[in-house]
Amino acid sequence: MQVKKTRVAVTISMPQDMAEEYDKLSKRMAKNRSVLFREMFLVYKKHALETEFRELQTYGVALAREKGLFTESDVEKRVFQGR
Repeated sequence: MQVKKTRVAVTISMPQDMAEEYDKLSKRMAKNRSVLFREMFLVYKKHALETEFRELQTYGVALAREKGLFTESDVEKRVFQGR
């Protein structure tokens, strides 16, 4: 029976001063480097997804306004028009 790996080692490089700050931060937060990196990655990923969502919302609002849709009611009328 083959056992699946649940973790994969990843090597990153960074400037020496950043690495020292990273180690200090991990000690201050009482987390090992891997846990700290995973948590930082998840925060970054959430931020990136929220930014993308806001950009899509802005794009959608601009597109809707070009088509004369300003309220939710306007959108509903357009969606159900001709049905």
